[in-house]
Amino acid sequence: MTTKQIVSEHEKNMHKSIDFLKSELRAVRTGRASPGLVEHLTVEYYGAPTPLKQLATIAVPDASSIVIKPFDPSCLKEIEKAIRASELSLAPQVDGKTVRLNLPPLSEERRKQIVQQVKQMGEKVKVTIRNIRRDAIKALEDEEKKKTITEDDRDRGKKEIEDLTKKHIEQVDEIIDAKSREILSE
Repeated sequence: MTTKQIVSEHEKNMHKSIDFLKSELRAVRTGRASPGLVEHLTVEYYGAPTPLKQLATIAVPDASSIVIKPFDPSCLKEIEKAIRASELSLAPQVDGKTVRLNLPPLSEERRKQIVQQVKQMGEKVKVTIRNIRRDAIKALEDEEKKKTITEDDRDRGKKEIEDLTKKHIEQVDEIIDAKSREILSE
């Protein structure tokens, strides 16, 4: 494998880590209603675990409520059960054809707890990015031992990987800071 291939492969993995963080943060409760809070929930539908977003339309009529309207009204009970079993700590209200979730305002203490959780998520992604860097450097060293790349190529590749790692970690910090500000300002 060439230096360029190793660097680009590991850069893709770093991008995937950032995308994973963004998708995880969508499910974090900020005080404002968002479809991302519930769309990842898994509902038992005819014996098969199915994502809620495949079973229903999820609407946000105002900043403090979510309305879930299933395509098949017979699965209302399963949707309600999935919401109650989730860690959202919300009480679903079923009114025949829809499920309504009212989000109470968050206390200052709860906001601080959520910010801590968000920071922990960011740290986990940073560790993942650093592990990707370690794997890339090892791959470069292995290729140099096999004599498929030169020592200069290895050093150039290491520098590229270090730059990418720094860039992606800064990106994680920016995402976490923005989410923390959003949570605390609501």
